[in-house]
Order: sequence, then structure tokens, then C-alpha cells
Amino acid sequence: MARSSDARNGSIPTICLLGAIAAAFLIIVLDWVQGPGTPYVAMLVGPPLLSATYCSARQVALVGALSTGLCLLWTYIQAYELTVDSATQTAAVVAATGVGCLLASLRSRDGEAVAEMGRAGKEAQQAILRDIDPEIGQLRVAHRYISATRGAEIGGDLYEALDTPYGVRLLIGDVRGKGLDAVRLASTVLGSFRHVAHERADLRAVVADLDRAVARSVGIEDFVTAAVIEERGGTLTVLNCGHPPPLLLRDGGVTPLDPPAPAPPLGFLPVARPRIERLQPGDRLLLYTDGIAEARRDGEFFPLAERSWRILGHGTVKDGLMSLENALRDWVRNLLDDDIALVLLEYAGAGSTATGQPIPAWEWDAAVEE
Repeated sequence: MARSSDARNGSIPTICLLGAIAAAFLIIVLDWVQGPGTPYVAMLVGPPLLSATYCSARQVALVGALSTGLCLLWTYIQAYELTVDSATQTAAVVAATGVGCLLASLRSRDGEAVAEMGRAGKEAQQAILRDIDPEIGQLRVAHRYISATRGAEIGGDLYEALDTPYGVRLLIGDVRGKGLDAVRLASTVLGSFRHVAHERADLRAVVADLDRAVARSVGIEDFVTAAVIEERGGTLTVLNCGHPPPLLLRDGGVTPLDPPAPAPPLGFLPVARPRIERLQPGDRLLLYTDGIAEARRDGEFFPLAERSWRILGHGTVKDGLMSLENALRDWVRNLLDDDIALVLLEYAGAGSTATGQPIPAWEWDAAVEE
């Protein structure tokens, strides 16, 4: 399991501080080994500046005080008096300490501003991405939102799962672009889905309503990739609008549920044809955004399809998503370029509380065409 980012970030200042202290003593040792007249003592200006890269201003001042004391003590031991050269060297160390403290203060202030912006973005996303119930109808559900590297812009990944009169309906999507505009558009799509999913019997009408909501809210180059999924009485229907295909996990195998024909994203008048599957008890379905499909290390993409069953096919759905995140972070060395939304479903089979209304004719007709 990869170490957490917070633990790793917390250890770096400590390592830097210890390294700067060690460098100060090493300089004195080198000067002692080389003998009088060597210029190594003048290098004591380095440790305070070195510590400023990651340490706080207080820690830089500590290193500077140590370096200044060593400079005074060593020059006095060698000459038994303070000379003009030793005074100049000491003044240079004090000046380097002051510059280092200033740099550390500026870096800390900028880091706090970035962290505050990140917290505001996370709060905005949490306000629109509600928690999904762990059991909906005949499905066990787990979801996870993985934030990208520290300081990255907030994104527009979205998901939702609803128990409706027409079965369990789910949405996974990704808004083009980042920042607050993407979050606002994600909020619009989610708000529309939460309404029309309960009102429209035809899943194609749900997609059409979402498309109109996006078209009213964006410019000509903006869009939302999305997959709209319905589970009713053990039958799974997927309408895909330019989104990565869900992965069906069954009996040790993984099947991408590619659409019968490609359809453009929401905002571009998609006419999506349904992909229909008959579920078996224990089947699992992974919904995801393209942040995980595009995650790579040394130019090699994360092998999602190849690893999905080994990671997600056992234990609870919640544990599966945690294992998937750990495997992903190990793969990219904890450096993600994009946020990722994940939803993992498990079909429980007969005997659960989901509605089991008949599948409409248009869905069965499409299945026969396949």
C-alpha cells in the first residue's frame, strides 16, 4: 500500500532540516581536515539557504543560528581572535539566514493560499456530489472520488444513483474543462438527472433532457461525456454518450460494455443506442471517469481492464474501490493529473427490494438487433 500524501509531505521538511544541520557540521569537518587557510568555512552560508526549500522560517532561523555559531567558534579556535575575514564570513552567514527566512515565509504563505483554494473547491464539489446509499434496489453500491495532485484545479466529474419507479438509474459523467465553471455545469447535469430520472419512463428521454440542460448552460465548445445506466429486474441498460465504457466483471472475466454505435457527448445532440445485458447474481459493474483510463507512468497507461477482476472481484464493493485507488496511486507514484470518480456496483439477484417492472419494448428490440 502506498504511503499517504500527507505523511510523505510531512517527512520532507524534517529530512531537509536534518540534512542542513548535517551539512553545517560537515563543512567544519572538511575545513579541519584540510587545515588552515582553506575556504570551507565560507560555505556555511549554504545550510540556511538549503533549509529554506522545505523548512519553516523558524527552522531556517535555527539552522542559521547553528551555522553562525559554528562560524564564530571555528574561526576563533583557529586564529584565537576575530579577524576582518572572520567577521565578513559571519556577516555573510547572518545575511544568508535572513534571506532564507524570507523565502521560507513567502513559500509558506503561497502554500496556505493554494491549500485554501483547494479546500474551497472540495467543499463546492461535496455540496453537489451527494453520498450514495450502500444498497439501492438489487444493487450494492460503493463510490469514491479521488482528488488529483495537490494544487491541481478542481474538476467536473459527477455521479449519482437513484431508486426510481423504473428501476435503479445511475449517471456517471465528466465535464470538459476544470475549475468552478466545470463544477457549475456538473451541478446543472446532476440537478436535471435527479428530476427527470423519476419522470421519464424511456431512458432515451432522460438522455435527451440532459442534453438540453447542457446545451442551455454552455458554449459551443463545451460538453459533458456521460453514461446513463438502468437496472430493472436483473436487466442492465446502458446509454453511452462519449464516455469510457463501464466494465462488467463476471466469473473472473472483464467485459467492456461498449455501445452498439458511438454517440457524441451531452451538448451535441447524442442519439445513443442501448447496450443491454442480463445480469447474474454476483456480477459487478465499474463506472469510472477518464482520469483513471488516462493515468500513466513512464508513458504506460494504468492497465484497468487487465487488473479489474483481481482488484475488484472479491470482498465488499467498498473494499474493492479502496484497493483500486491504492493500486492506481502506486502505479502513478501518487502523482495524478486529473480527478477520478468511481462507482462499483454488485447485483444481488432475486429477493432484494428493487422494482421489477417489465422492460419496455424499445429496449428488447434493441437487444434483438444486437
